[in-house]
Amino acid sequence: MNVNEAIRSKRAVRTFIDEPLTAGAIDAILNAGRLAQSAKNTQPWQFIVVQEKGALEEMSKLGHFAGHIANAAMAVAILAPPPSDRFSILFDAGQAAAYMQLAAWELGIGSCLATIYQPEEARSLLGFPENLHVHIAISFGVPHPDEIKPRPPSKAGRKKYDEVVHWEKWAPGA
Repeated sequence: MNVNEAIRSKRAVRTFIDEPLTAGAIDAILNAGRLAQSAKNTQPWQFIVVQEKGALEEMSKLGHFAGHIANAAMAVAILAPPPSDRFSILFDAGQAAAYMQLAAWELGIGSCLATIYQPEEARSLLGFPENLHVHIAISFGVPHPDEIKPRPPSKAGRKKYDEVVHWEKWAPGA
Protein backbone atom coordinates (compact mmCIF):
# COMPACT_ATOMS: atom_id res chain seq x y z
CA MET A 1 0.00 0.00 0.00
CA ASN A 2 1.44 3.38 -0.94
CA VAL A 3 1.11 6.43 1.29
CA ASN A 4 -1.62 8.07 -0.81
CA GLU A 5 -3.71 4.90 -0.77
CA ALA A 6 -3.27 4.60 3.00
CA ILE A 7 -4.35 8.21 3.55
CA ARG A 8 -7.37 7.86 1.27
CA SER A 9 -8.55 4.53 2.70
CA LYS A 10 -7.73 4.97 6.42
CA ARG A 11 -10.73 5.04 8.68
CA ALA A 12 -11.26 5.07 12.42
CA VAL A 13 -11.80 1.49 13.60
CA ARG A 14 -13.54 1.14 16.94
CA THR A 15 -14.45 -2.57 16.95
CA PHE A 16 -11.84 -5.31 16.90
CA ILE A 17 -11.80 -9.08 16.86
CA ASP A 18 -10.24 -10.90 19.80
CA GLU A 19 -6.86 -11.56 18.23
CA PRO A 20 -3.46 -10.51 19.56
CA LEU A 21 -1.08 -8.50 17.40
CA THR A 22 2.21 -10.08 16.43
CA ALA A 23 5.43 -8.81 17.98
CA GLY A 24 6.58 -7.76 14.51
CA ALA A 25 3.43 -5.71 13.91
CA ILE A 26 3.72 -4.04 17.31
CA ASP A 27 7.37 -3.15 16.67
CA ALA A 28 6.52 -1.76 13.22
CA ILE A 29 3.78 0.45 14.69
CA LEU A 30 5.93 1.73 17.55
CA ASN A 31 8.92 2.33 15.29
CA ALA A 32 6.76 4.40 12.96
CA GLY A 33 5.87 6.65 15.90
CA ARG A 34 9.47 6.75 17.09
CA LEU A 35 10.65 7.82 13.64
CA ALA A 36 8.07 10.61 13.21
CA GLN A 37 9.40 14.07 12.54
CA SER A 38 9.41 16.62 15.34
CA ALA A 39 10.32 20.27 15.78
CA LYS A 40 14.11 20.60 15.93
CA ASN A 41 14.26 16.78 16.20
CA THR A 42 13.33 17.02 19.89
CA GLN A 43 11.33 13.75 19.78
CA PRO A 44 9.36 14.82 22.88
CA TRP A 45 7.26 11.67 23.15
CA GLN A 46 7.29 8.53 25.22
CA PHE A 47 4.94 5.61 24.52
CA ILE A 48 3.32 3.28 27.04
CA VAL A 49 2.04 0.09 25.41
CA VAL A 50 -0.88 -1.58 27.18
CA GLN A 51 -2.05 -5.08 26.27
CA GLU A 52 -3.41 -6.46 29.55
CA LYS A 53 -7.23 -6.66 29.27
CA GLY A 54 -7.94 -5.22 32.74
CA ALA A 55 -5.72 -2.20 32.07
CA LEU A 56 -7.32 -1.68 28.64
CA GLU A 57 -10.74 -1.69 30.32
CA GLU A 58 -9.56 0.90 32.85
CA MET A 59 -8.04 3.07 30.09
CA SER A 60 -11.34 2.98 28.22
CA LYS A 61 -12.93 4.88 31.13
CA LEU A 62 -10.48 7.79 30.94
CA GLY A 63 -12.17 9.56 28.01
CA HIS A 64 -15.76 10.30 27.05
CA PHE A 65 -15.49 8.35 23.80
CA ALA A 66 -12.63 5.98 24.66
CA GLY A 67 -14.74 2.81 24.96
CA HIS A 68 -13.05 1.28 21.91
CA ILE A 69 -9.87 0.82 23.95
CA ALA A 70 -11.55 -1.90 26.05
CA ASN A 71 -11.77 -4.39 23.17
CA ALA A 72 -8.48 -3.49 21.48
CA ALA A 73 -5.51 -5.84 21.31
CA MET A 74 -3.27 -2.96 22.34
CA ALA A 75 -3.41 0.69 23.29
CA VAL A 76 -0.59 3.20 23.13
CA ALA A 77 -0.62 6.19 25.46
CA ILE A 78 1.43 9.03 24.03
CA LEU A 79 3.21 10.99 26.74
CA ALA A 80 4.90 14.35 26.29
CA PRO A 81 6.04 17.33 28.34
CA PRO A 82 3.34 19.93 29.02
CA PRO A 83 2.40 21.88 25.88
CA SER A 84 3.11 25.12 27.75
CA ASP A 85 6.81 24.22 27.36
CA ARG A 86 6.56 24.58 23.58
CA PHE A 87 3.49 24.86 21.34
CA SER A 88 4.79 22.28 18.86
CA ILE A 89 4.81 19.47 21.44
CA LEU A 90 1.16 18.58 20.76
CA PHE A 91 1.76 18.78 17.02
CA ASP A 92 4.78 16.50 17.38
CA ALA A 93 2.76 13.99 19.41
CA GLY A 94 0.07 14.12 16.73
CA GLN A 95 2.64 13.35 14.06
CA ALA A 96 3.80 10.29 16.02
CA ALA A 97 0.16 9.20 16.37
CA ALA A 98 -0.52 9.62 12.65
CA TYR A 99 2.62 7.71 11.66
CA MET A 100 1.66 4.83 13.97
CA GLN A 101 -1.89 4.72 12.62
CA LEU A 102 -0.75 4.70 8.99
CA ALA A 103 1.83 1.97 9.67
CA ALA A 104 -0.87 -0.09 11.37
CA TRP A 105 -3.32 0.41 8.50
CA GLU A 106 -0.74 -0.81 6.01
CA LEU A 107 -0.51 -4.02 8.08
CA GLY A 108 -4.29 -4.48 8.13
CA ILE A 109 -4.55 -3.25 11.72
CA GLY A 110 -7.22 -0.74 12.65
CA SER A 111 -6.88 2.09 15.14
CA CYS A 112 -8.73 4.98 16.71
CA LEU A 113 -7.63 7.99 18.76
CA ALA A 114 -9.06 8.61 22.22
CA THR A 115 -8.76 11.86 24.10
CA ILE A 116 -7.81 11.30 27.73
CA TYR A 117 -9.94 13.53 29.95
CA GLN A 118 -8.79 12.10 33.29
CA PRO A 119 -5.00 12.60 33.12
CA GLU A 120 -4.34 12.02 36.83
CA GLU A 121 -6.26 8.73 36.74
CA ALA A 122 -4.16 7.83 33.68
CA ARG A 123 -1.00 8.70 35.64
CA SER A 124 -2.13 6.45 38.50
CA LEU A 125 -2.94 3.57 36.13
CA LEU A 126 0.17 3.85 33.96
CA GLY A 127 2.69 5.11 36.53
CA PHE A 128 4.38 7.82 34.46
CA PRO A 129 6.33 10.71 36.03
CA GLU A 130 4.96 14.14 36.90
CA ASN A 131 6.96 15.91 34.17
CA LEU A 132 5.03 14.05 31.43
CA HIS A 133 1.39 14.35 30.42
CA VAL A 134 -0.99 12.20 28.40
CA HIS A 135 -3.59 13.78 26.16
CA ILE A 136 -4.25 10.93 23.72
CA ALA A 137 -4.16 7.17 23.51
CA ILE A 138 -4.66 5.02 20.42
CA SER A 139 -6.43 1.68 20.30
CA PHE A 140 -5.05 -0.91 17.87
CA GLY A 141 -6.39 -4.28 16.77
CA VAL A 142 -7.52 -6.47 13.93
CA PRO A 143 -10.70 -4.81 12.64
CA HIS A 144 -14.02 -6.57 13.08
CA PRO A 145 -15.26 -7.51 9.56
CA ASP A 146 -18.17 -5.05 9.86
CA GLU A 147 -15.65 -2.22 10.30
CA ILE A 148 -13.98 -2.76 6.93
CA LYS A 149 -17.01 -3.48 4.74
CA PRO A 150 -17.54 -0.90 2.01
CA ARG A 151 -19.89 1.75 3.31
CA PRO A 152 -21.95 4.36 1.57
CA PRO A 153 -20.37 7.79 1.77
CA SER A 154 -21.07 9.68 4.97
CA LYS A 155 -23.76 12.33 4.70
CA ALA A 156 -21.24 14.79 6.08
CA GLY A 157 -18.58 13.63 3.61
CA ARG A 158 -15.32 15.48 3.27
CA LYS A 159 -15.09 19.18 2.61
CA LYS A 160 -14.30 20.03 -0.97
CA TYR A 161 -10.73 20.93 -1.90
CA ASP A 162 -11.67 24.53 -2.70
CA GLU A 163 -13.36 24.90 0.70
CA VAL A 164 -10.11 24.33 2.60
CA VAL A 165 -7.33 25.40 0.24
CA HIS A 166 -6.57 29.09 -0.23
CA TRP A 167 -3.85 30.44 -2.53
CA GLU A 168 -1.60 33.31 -1.49
CA LYS A 169 -4.19 34.79 0.94
CA TRP A 170 -7.51 34.01 2.60
CA ALA A 171 -10.28 33.89 0.02
CA PRO A 172 -13.46 32.40 1.48
CA GLY A 173 -15.91 31.07 -1.08
CA ALA A 174 -13.54 31.81 -3.94
